[in-house]
Amino acid sequence: MSALQDAVDAFLRYLKVERQLSPLTQENYARQLAALTSMAEEMKLNSWATLEPAQVRSMASRSRRAGLGASSLALRLSALRSFLDWQVSQGKLSANPAKGITTPRNARHLPKNIDVDEVNQLLEIDLNDPLAVRDRAMLEVMYGGGLRLSELVNMDCRHVDLEAGEVWVVGKGSKERRVPIGRTAVTWLEQWLPLRAGFGGEDDALFLSSRGRRISARNVQKRFAEWGVKQGVASHIHPHKLRHSFATHLLESSGDLRAVQELLGHANLSTTQIYTHLDFQHLATVYDAAHPRAKRGKNE
Repeated sequence: MSALQDAVDAFLRYLKVERQLSPLTQENYARQLAALTSMAEEMKLNSWATLEPAQVRSMASRSRRAGLGASSLALRLSALRSFLDWQVSQGKLSANPAKGITTPRNARHLPKNIDVDEVNQLLEIDLNDPLAVRDRAMLEVMYGGGLRLSELVNMDCRHVDLEAGEVWVVGKGSKERRVPIGRTAVTWLEQWLPLRAGFGGEDDALFLSSRGRRISARNVQKRFAEWGVKQGVASHIHPHKLRHSFATHLLESSGDLRAVQELLGHANLSTTQIYTHLDFQHLATVYDAAHPRAKRGKNE
């Protein structure tokens, strides 16, 4: 095994043991760093300490020529920067040669939502078995609270306060927050919890698979997509679409971007802004109604 791969393996162990990143994130790092290690070996590098910025740019160019899109290239270089930053922290490098290497700007596509009628159509599930009740409860909680998929599957029974109509979740960066989920979601949780006991759960997970284990993110994605088809919803249903629909519908009704930011658990308001479908005319109406100068101009 080469010294290049040895260093990468040590970094991957660090991500697993010390950072305790999710298996999917570890897999993404491993895949990107494997491609970069292969290119470094083709460049006859014997150590990451000899990597130069020009060679990093060459790796980026080769990746683009191989058909890597802007977002995938950004992910690859991000993995390289993180790895090299760790090498610097370990005293293996004096500086990170990937710092300052820019990638093509990735166009930000506005996430698509489903309208309120489609949400109602999706949620009218024929409850003929306990798994259908579980799925209805998951759909209601995700849409009612605007949760991330990871927040939904990692939720334990102790994280639910039915009386207050709230759930406690751990979001990105291990940030904790309490989220209201609405009366309808509470109603379906009240139906699911007695049935949950029949699954013989081995831990405190709120949502269990048919085998009594904490339901996986992949299983949730699969079940949501299947319900979308069964319920005749035109668009493909996936968890993030429900989160985006929650944000869009709440924002359309309230116009309170800051409140939506808090509910979604976004650190920066700029992240929340991609969830808006408010057109300029609506913004102009809000401005005319609320801004002191706009009011003064109308009164003069």
